[in-house]
Amino acid sequence: MDIQIRGATAADAAEAVDALRRSIAELCVADHQHDPTELEGWLGNKTVAGWQQWIARDDAMVLVAERDSKIVGVGMATLGGEILLNYVHPEARFGGVSKAILAAIEAKLRLQDVQRCQLESTVTARSFYERRGFHSEVEGSRILTKPL
Repeated sequence: MDIQIRGATAADAAEAVDALRRSIAELCVADHQHDPTELEGWLGNKTVAGWQQWIARDDAMVLVAERDSKIVGVGMATLGGEILLNYVHPEARFGGVSKAILAAIEAKLRLQDVQRCQLESTVTARSFYERRGFHSEVEGSRILTKPL
């Protein structure tokens, strides 16, 4: 079945936070190396309370990707063009979810007349973003940008 991208709601909190936390814990091992301190720092704000704060922001958009009525991905960006989240549930990896979220974020940013987007890439996702036109303006930087 197709992936549907929609605006996040308060009712999505538990399922979306679970997808976020599992994605980080299971798919981003190259970044956190199973270090408990590193992992806790990364997961610390991935909570239901954090979710409620994110969706209440006036300066950002939070999107969820659904397949078969299940949340399989989460994306978030500021209306100024900074992509803050693009995570896929481990069971949906390599199914086009991250691409669909990124495309939706970029389309919404273009509608806001944003000329460029940027993000801080994980080691895990860097090649994904580079294949989609992002690049580092400073050698070795984790900050990647892309004109829209």
